[in-house]
Amino acid sequence: MKNIATLTMNPAIDKSSTVDNVVAENKLYCDKPRYEPGGGGINVSRAINKLDGKSLLLYISGGLTGQRLDNLLSEENLITQAIKIKNSVRENLIIREKTTNLQYRFGMPGPKILKEENKNILDTISNLDPYPDYLVMSGSISAGVSSGIYAQLAKIAKKNGAKVIVDAAKQPLKEAMNEGVFLIKPNLGEFQDLIGEELQDEDEIRDAAINLIKDNCCQSIVISLGAGGAMFITENKTRYLRPPTVPIKSKVGAGDSMVAGIVLSLAKGNNLEKSVIYGLAAGSAAVMTPGTELCTKKDTEKLYKKMLDELYKK
Repeated sequence: MKNIATLTMNPAIDKSSTVDNVVAENKLYCDKPRYEPGGGGINVSRAINKLDGKSLLLYISGGLTGQRLDNLLSEENLITQAIKIKNSVRENLIIREKTTNLQYRFGMPGPKILKEENKNILDTISNLDPYPDYLVMSGSISAGVSSGIYAQLAKIAKKNGAKVIVDAAKQPLKEAMNEGVFLIKPNLGEFQDLIGEELQDEDEIRDAAINLIKDNCCQSIVISLGAGGAMFITENKTRYLRPPTVPIKSKVGAGDSMVAGIVLSLAKGNNLEKSVIYGLAAGSAAVMTPGTELCTKKDTEKLYKKMLDELYKK
């Protein structure tokens, strides 16, 4: 199997709890909190692990929350390499209201990255040995980091022969695409922001995606459509992929599970189309799990087989 590395530029500890009712101005008494490692690339690596795959997890870590993050990751049997910084990584808060089952998610700003720490991040990616075949850059970036950081890292990775997958939004994604990457996985809102206009139907989405590919911004695009599945576009092929209907318990982690499924399947030697199908199965499996849980291998394999049977009926 080929080697995978993921990078998380703005990791977090996700602190989650429950409360009977969310009422403004009142003091709310929550249940015992649960702490989990979070952030795009971290969740991709965690999902790969749940699918019985392996990846190198690269992430920034600093302060007391960084120490706790290191400890949480060490408990999950992951292969990790922390890139140390001075300031503390963030802690997010997720509260579920018991009476309505609604979830309230409070995302905190990340730490400021110092100038010399920026250089260390670039040097770390440059000096990976062995160099990964696939580098996944997922999630937001912290203050003090140039919006072009993903573009810089993509250039380094491509020079070393890696295929770059980016799951990000706004300016970091735009600049990475100016450099040119292997695959991007925006949701529909992120894709429309990337294009700079509201797209009216699937034909317009497809045409806009193909234009990006022809401009060498990327080789393939997977657009998440929520419950509608995903669109998979290359220069010569467009597929509308619809997952089986599944019970929805939580949508948290679905996108990261999808990226994990795609890159793990590619690393195993499967073609891009089947890898996207496997990724969609993993994303669908993630919504079947409660809270901040990611996909399970059992559900992913079951959904993948069902999708293949439906798509490639003999």
